[in-house]
Amino acid sequence: MTPPDLQLPDDVETLKAMVLAMADKAVRADALESEVADLKARNADADERIERLTQILKAFDRARFGRRSEKRASPTIDDEQQAFVFEEIETGIAAIRAQVNKGAAHPDGKRPPRPRKGFAPHLERVEVVIEPDELPEHVGKQKVLIGEDVSERLDVVPAKFRVIVTRRPKYAFKNEDGVIQALAPAHIIEGGIPTEALLAQIAVSKYADGLPLYRQEAIYARDKVELDRKLMAQWMGKLGFELDILADYILAEIKKAERIFADETTLPTLAPGSGSAKTAWLWAYARDDRPFGGSGPPMVAYRFEDSRAGDRVARHLSGYRGILQVDGYGAYNKLARSDGGNDGVILAGCWSHSRRKFYELHASESSRSPPRRWS
Repeated sequence: MTPPDLQLPDDVETLKAMVLAMADKAVRADALESEVADLKARNADADERIERLTQILKAFDRARFGRRSEKRASPTIDDEQQAFVFEEIETGIAAIRAQVNKGAAHPDGKRPPRPRKGFAPHLERVEVVIEPDELPEHVGKQKVLIGEDVSERLDVVPAKFRVIVTRRPKYAFKNEDGVIQALAPAHIIEGGIPTEALLAQIAVSKYADGLPLYRQEAIYARDKVELDRKLMAQWMGKLGFELDILADYILAEIKKAERIFADETTLPTLAPGSGSAKTAWLWAYARDDRPFGGSGPPMVAYRFEDSRAGDRVARHLSGYRGILQVDGYGAYNKLARSDGGNDGVILAGCWSHSRRKFYELHASESSRSPPRRWS
């Protein structure tokens, strides 16, 4: 039964074309419905996978940063391996979301605004202006700027090797004896191939970014630059020797402060010839008077030792007179004057450690049954 307002043509060919169009529309509707159902199923599956990965991530997070009773007791999973697991899970979640959102567009053709922190102001800005195309219908018309959309993306220029060629011409004077030439500039590695910038790159990658020399060797080889790890190790030894002066200066400046902070931590170190690691210690001394209105720059000095004995800290802080903020380790007590005089070291406790003891006491008391009251 046809609707009363539907006018069917009398021409057979026109009627046939109308029927074919209606059939094609029905096929497209069925295909669209099937695609929607498929997308819903994919979304449901993706949501389930994301939820499962998120739960795993939370479990590992609790195992790494949670209370001691919640931490994993497995000695085979260290912090680096756990960090790798976190990264892989986050990458998997992002890949699933990208697959689900592929081709999805906002109704008005624009993505919804996302909150984003601005980039650091010291970064170089490269302006790129994209003008609209000049269409035939625009000929003879004058454009008036009424606004613009501005977006920022973070870019990087990959590090590249280059060769510094230094020439020192030799000159002689006509009818005169002798030759003049500029002195060769001083370098940390005399007669070597590295510039100071390359030494800084290798040192920061190794000691600040945790990138071993054998990995740097492989990275540099991609640019067809052959730097043997043994050679780089020799460079680092020479660089460390040259930096001793700076390290001693920093510690001396720290010891001029009215108050400094000290702490020590274990540092696994390879034992030469044994093929195994031993426990060494890294002592840290810091000054930062900014919370007290000081204008001096914050500083940190490190000292590597193979022991935690008290004579180490006594040697490091020899001659210091002021406030020393530390934890409860007994080695620091030997530095303080027994009468609390101002011409020696005055120990100041750490509030974090103090609060921790109060919290542990509170937690242990809370776990007990409340005392019975007698009337």
